[in-house]
Amino acid sequence: MPKTLTTVPYRDSLLKALKNPEDAAQYLNASLQEEDPRMFLMALRDVADAHGGIGQLAESSQLNRESLYRTLSESGNPSLISLAAVLNSLGLRLAVQSVKPPRKRRSVA
Repeated sequence: MPKTLTTVPYRDSLLKALKNPEDAAQYLNASLQEEDPRMFLMALRDVADAHGGIGQLAESSQLNRESLYRTLSESGNPSLISLAAVLNSLGLRLAVQSVKPPRKRRSVA
């Protein structure tokens, strides 16, 4: 008799992985590569779901639940303060990186 393969729904395995802060950070950074802010908001909602959902996120970030739903909606436009609060409550932080390699410094003789 052939073996039956059991599969895990993609979303379940994604949410399990996103509980890990390193995996969540990589997932969010990858979403930023798309250059479409809606992709980042969708990824941030996935990370929020992995950490208990919007209700839990609202409580831990001390943001209003309804406001958070709007902020993380497809048409949302989070302020820097609310984005920082959300990321902080998920154990993450905002960072800026250069897209160009650093310039070589000239030595002074």
